[in-house]
Amino acid sequence: MPGKKRDSLEPVKWKNGVLEAIDQTKLPGRIVYVRMRTVDQVCSAIRSMKVRGAPLIGVVGGYGLALAAMTIRSSDLNQARSQLRKCADSLISTRPTGVNLRWAVERVFKASSRAMSVGSLGGGLLKEADMILREELESAHKIGSFGAALIEDGDTVLTHCNAGSLATAGYGTALAVVRSAVEDGKNVSVIATETRPLLQGSRLTAFELSRDGIPVRVICDSAAAQLMAQGMVDKVVVGADRILGTGHVTNKIGTLQIALGAKFFGVPFYVAAPVSTLDLVSDVSRVVIEERDQREVLLIGGRRFSPRNVGALNPAFDITPPELVTGIVTDRGVVGQPLAENIRAMFS
Repeated sequence: MPGKKRDSLEPVKWKNGVLEAIDQTKLPGRIVYVRMRTVDQVCSAIRSMKVRGAPLIGVVGGYGLALAAMTIRSSDLNQARSQLRKCADSLISTRPTGVNLRWAVERVFKASSRAMSVGSLGGGLLKEADMILREELESAHKIGSFGAALIEDGDTVLTHCNAGSLATAGYGTALAVVRSAVEDGKNVSVIATETRPLLQGSRLTAFELSRDGIPVRVICDSAAAQLMAQGMVDKVVVGADRILGTGHVTNKIGTLQIALGAKFFGVPFYVAAPVSTLDLVSDVSRVVIEERDQREVLLIGGRRFSPRNVGALNPAFDITPPELVTGIVTDRGVVGQPLAENIRAMFS
């Protein structure tokens, strides 16, 4: 990308008719690629969190629909598009909260209307998926450039979950801001929450930053407010799975409590996300919060730490109201308060 280097991780790639993505359940121990040849394999990889991160599952979902097009055997174009619609719906249903998946899959499906024959369907959809991949990577670098201006030399940035290369097509969203600031010559360190229950912070964010030589320390999720109270956090920068036109931010569970702590202690709270994460249509009451398997909470490393007769609640996301957000860093610029008004002005 112009003016910026790409980090060494390649989260997703299309190779000889096979979609490959880093299996994030194997990290940080091993870098292993899961190979997907069918739409069912793509759905399984997304559901099982082998592939995760809102922008990344959008890219993977787009390629998944291209894979589906290549396996359609019907010679009738209308029948083929009907089959493709079912595959698109299956992909979208795998993760209901994040908006990027639906956005990318619908965009690739729309490309099927330009096909003149079933034989040209797969190539046309693959071209659209390739374009989404390129655009998302470009967006990540633009987010980094805009966000780096908000980071001062010597800042300690707190981040939650993983909003880096592994959650995107590369470079990241929240971590793009950090990476770009470091590339600009600023001395920046990061505090990463462990992010229970699947530990995306300690497993993935810390892995990425340590690999890049950026100082990072891991904390348990419940320590964030205490560190802010001690003046140990200069900025909070997180990613997002869906941003509404009102400025409400849906992100990994635990984001809301960090935003509340930041507001109380006067720490700027920024959200970094590409335009593909914006949902300018939905009302906050209509956002579906995914409830994941309770075993993710009750078991750690396959070992149960809770009594056998105890259940768990496992909402995967929460919604941070716009009043708690200092600004949203997008690939078109930084949106400040009042968020609803400025989102409307920038993206109308």
